Amino acid sequence: MTENTSSVTRNPELIFVGVAWPYASGPRHLGHAAGAYVPPDVFARYHRMTGNRVLMVSGSDMHGTPITVVADQRGVGPREVAEENHRGIADSFTRLGLSYDLYTTTLTPTHYRVTQAFFLRLHEQGYLFEDTTTAMYDPEARRFLPDRYVEGTCPHCGYPDARGDQCDNCGRTLDPTDLIDPRSKLSGATPETRQTTHFFLDLPKFQEPLLSWVEANRDRWRPAVSAFVLGWLREGLKPRAITRDIDWGVPIPLPGWEDKRIYVWFDAVIGYLSASVEWAERRGEPDAWKAWWEVGADGAAPGRAYYFIGKDNVPFHAIIWPAMLMGYGGLALPFDVPANEFLTIGGQKLSSSRAYTARLPFLPEALELFDADALRFFLTINAPEGRDTDFSWDEFQRRNNDELVATYGNAVHRLLSFARSRFDGRVPTPTEPSVADRAMLALAADAFASVGTQIEGVHLREGLRLTMGLAQALNRYLDDAAPWKTIKTDPARAATAVWTALQIVGALRVLTAPFLPFSAQRLHAYLGEEGDVHALPWAPREVPTGTQLVPPQPLFRKLEDEELEGLLARLGPTEAAATGEPT
Repeated sequence: MTENTSSVTRNPELIFVGVAWPYASGPRHLGHAAGAYVPPDVFARYHRMTGNRVLMVSGSDMHGTPITVVADQRGVGPREVAEENHRGIADSFTRLGLSYDLYTTTLTPTHYRVTQAFFLRLHEQGYLFEDTTTAMYDPEARRFLPDRYVEGTCPHCGYPDARGDQCDNCGRTLDPTDLIDPRSKLSGATPETRQTTHFFLDLPKFQEPLLSWVEANRDRWRPAVSAFVLGWLREGLKPRAITRDIDWGVPIPLPGWEDKRIYVWFDAVIGYLSASVEWAERRGEPDAWKAWWEVGADGAAPGRAYYFIGKDNVPFHAIIWPAMLMGYGGLALPFDVPANEFLTIGGQKLSSSRAYTARLPFLPEALELFDADALRFFLTINAPEGRDTDFSWDEFQRRNNDELVATYGNAVHRLLSFARSRFDGRVPTPTEPSVADRAMLALAADAFASVGTQIEGVHLREGLRLTMGLAQALNRYLDDAAPWKTIKTDPARAATAVWTALQIVGALRVLTAPFLPFSAQRLHAYLGEEGDVHALPWAPREVPTGTQLVPPQPLFRKLEDEELEGLLARLGPTEAAATGEPT
């Protein structure tokens, strides 16, 4: 991806955008996209347009236990499963319009090297220690069980299908030994507890530094995130194992540990750093990553680091990863962890490890059936930013037809079509603007500040709502100005109204670009311009008089009842094809 060089900021900021690493255990669904994947892309696209220097990275988590679960079920090796699913995930993300600077995997030599160096640094600094602990062992399968191979009842909320590492219902992180009535996912047998030795991250050593850091930064975080983190810290941190009795993962870089591997959650969060290093290496500038990561001599961060995740990953990104960064030293801590709540259907969390996704497609299916911008629009305007949001096909259809098609798309199409038919396909020359003309132009100019403020604060839902508010105002303006009527009696007035409305469309082309990149690019071309719409600055941009307009096509597709019913019939009930959530 080419770095944007246009700028409307005098002093560009360094913005790091870390995106949740999906497990390469199967396709991602719309719940993942709403919670962790579309939001960072909107945020990154906006910041590039303001002239800030953005580094947006992520990749497929290839080492997770979910991959080995699927591999065991299929009778193949975990690498085969992970690489196949990685290709599918990366393709879906490209089709959804996600603009990563690098989307990689945790199987790269760079990731292994950086992860092992991170491990050794923490070990040398005294933040890792060995301890013998009890682990779950399947007496029928005759093997130790990774955490996700154990299920049982959560001791905190009573959820009967909690995993050995985390409860999907209450969000608490767990150890398999915490579960009530545990059972093996391999055989269904009741696991035994046996002794095993592992490395632990000494989290209690970070208790006070973390508490001070969170207290100092909590006001910019979402209330649910800061409340959860503070609650965790006030309960007191406990050491956490960072190695496991498995043979799939990053090797432990110490002699005598050849039969164990670094635990997936530990190496996955290091992926943010290793992906940054890999990005720099690929550019032929191996030290370029340091601009976003290394703190100054005064301890000040070089820029702002944002980590976009679902709320079930808050402990890893707002407590454990900051502790690891503190232990390593010299690296920037998160500026914000804008975790989203869950997208639900029928009141239940969407999960690729549960069969709750009935009649809701995974991304490959969704992108075959619906336009990417229609999906991005709905997932943003209906985003679970402050609370869980229930998915409804009726609401998807209503918003698509009433807001995208009838409000925004219709205004653009009828205006461009009229300009082509009555002004020789060119932007007309205006005369003295009316009060209404000036008011519309001012409204569009002001939208850049108001929408930008919302995106800066990661209130993307409100930012898109304000953007659509300008489209609604454009509709009202066109209804009032009615240039298709005044063209017969006052051609100069009609020309001025069309010129004014085209300036509003030009503004909407920029304002919608972070949210709806594909339709924004098409609109950019309809307005007679070449190149990437995202190379434009985040600012009003005149559509010059005399510009030759391109014959428009509708920006969005209306979903009729019969068509939607047919599409949903093709989907049918969607049984989970794989396990796991984003890291």
